[in-house]
Amino acid sequence: MTSPRAFAGWVAAAAAAVAAPTLVAFNLPPSSTFLNQAASLVGWGAWTMLLALAVPRFLPALAGADRGAHALLAALLLVGASALASPAWSGLPWTLALSAAGMLAAAGLVASAALAVQRQGRGEAAFAAFCLALLAAGLAGTLIGLVQVYLPEWADGGWVAASTLAGRAVGNLRQPNHLSSLLLWAMVAALWLAESGRLPRRWLPVLLLVLLAGVVLTASRTGIVGALLLGLWGLVDRRLSRAARLQLWLVPLACALLYAMFAAIAHHQQASFAAEARLHGGGDISSSRFGIWSNTLALIAAHPWAGVGFGEFNFAWSLAPFPGRPTAFFDHTHNLPLQLAVELGLPLAALVMALLLYALWRAWRLAGEGTASDVSARRAALAMVVMISLHSLLEYPLWYAYFLLPAVFAFGLALGAPAQPQAASAGARSGVLLAGATALMIGGAASVADYRRVAVIFTPPPGAAPLAQRIAEGQRSWFFGHHADYAAATTAAHPSEAMEAFVRAPHYLLDTRITIAWARALAERGDVDRARHLAARLREFRNPLSAEFFAECDPSPAQGGALPFQCEAPQRRYDHTDFR
Repeated sequence: MTSPRAFAGWVAAAAAAVAAPTLVAFNLPPSSTFLNQAASLVGWGAWTMLLALAVPRFLPALAGADRGAHALLAALLLVGASALASPAWSGLPWTLALSAAGMLAAAGLVASAALAVQRQGRGEAAFAAFCLALLAAGLAGTLIGLVQVYLPEWADGGWVAASTLAGRAVGNLRQPNHLSSLLLWAMVAALWLAESGRLPRRWLPVLLLVLLAGVVLTASRTGIVGALLLGLWGLVDRRLSRAARLQLWLVPLACALLYAMFAAIAHHQQASFAAEARLHGGGDISSSRFGIWSNTLALIAAHPWAGVGFGEFNFAWSLAPFPGRPTAFFDHTHNLPLQLAVELGLPLAALVMALLLYALWRAWRLAGEGTASDVSARRAALAMVVMISLHSLLEYPLWYAYFLLPAVFAFGLALGAPAQPQAASAGARSGVLLAGATALMIGGAASVADYRRVAVIFTPPPGAAPLAQRIAEGQRSWFFGHHADYAAATTAAHPSEAMEAFVRAPHYLLDTRITIAWARALAERGDVDRARHLAARLREFRNPLSAEFFAECDPSPAQGGALPFQCEAPQRRYDHTDFR
């Protein structure tokens, strides 16, 4: 058994790993969530190190893991290998490939740690610490959401991030869907803590209502579907107590009542309730997802076997002709199976998805075996995995460390083989886990220092070096050099003088500014037809920021003369492979 003192240490480390990253409000351009993700890497490194100290032997525990666990780790390995191969295969910049591979390696480490502690019979104690941290994060997220909706003047960016979506709770993660998923996880955590006796059962109804109120304030349709999924859990899981099942059944009804309450408050204040406005606002209910999925299927049909390359969806999609495309600059398909299929190709994507589905099936089977307390923890962990899997069919939460690492930890606990403690001396600790945890902590901290090399380009402190010098220093960044390239390309008086910047910057996100700069650079170099192709693709986005660029295409008769390159159609057909 874990001593109370050791358990207190686990709770503290779990809070640092799970809760702290979701509460970081301060951030620096160019990424609004980078510091949250860096905090997650450091926190999970500390948490994994503590888990390693609780596991006498790591390798035997992993060797005896369930087949589903091996499937999960194999899927992570395959995707990580694809990320490392992408620079040679598809031209993905090494800065992006290393970031993705490092994140997947961290996921494999965390999943392995979960498998190990479960194998050693300490999974339930670890899960309790994890759930307490999730509950704390959820309650804090709800409070932050209430401030953002009802006291927005308090959201100064120091402790509470300002919401860019009026009337919607976004938390300090700055996305309503992300906050809703965090709160749904916290609801699962609260239910299990009450069922396991670690939380007074009389607290559960209040906690569930508070967290559900936060979900409603996000006005997230994904969150509402997740709430319905909780009701379904209450229907199918007969091992839960009658009180817990009843409360889960009532979640959809409570969601409707909270919706009505918040709508009434808004009407009384003569204000708009965001969830009501979204429900009755008409327009595209999919928020352009149907359009992006249609375009993705067309890309898959064009590149079925090897895909467009890991991390290259935005690059390939932006450079392919789609006259009716969604006008937002999508950097992801918003659907995990489609993302794998378009980037890895159908054969490899099918293999990865088969491994993940097999792991999910094995977790379902294991959730029906073992002791009552072990099964209860496994089922709660599996519920968390299913919840984030649902979110991954409509968004891409697993591309963020603060969702990926908790998800694989829960998955690992659900897949861990039944406890079989190994005979070992107290000093025979897991060197593999400890080394990996140390590397994760150092890597997370080092990424912050590396990020500062590009952040100073966009938010220079007093007395900062000239812009050109800051850009040159930022371009030497290991993980974020593409941001410095973006600055170089979009600030150059003559973009053709910064052609090296276009090797990396367009692979991160092809938005209006970088596309215009790239088209002008190509035209200045005499590569006019490819410049026309870029202009034609930009025109499809119908972005107001490109109005000035295309204004030259409507000259008065008195002007006469040849039209600029952006006003003419390309003479041949191109795709993304012509721009690597």
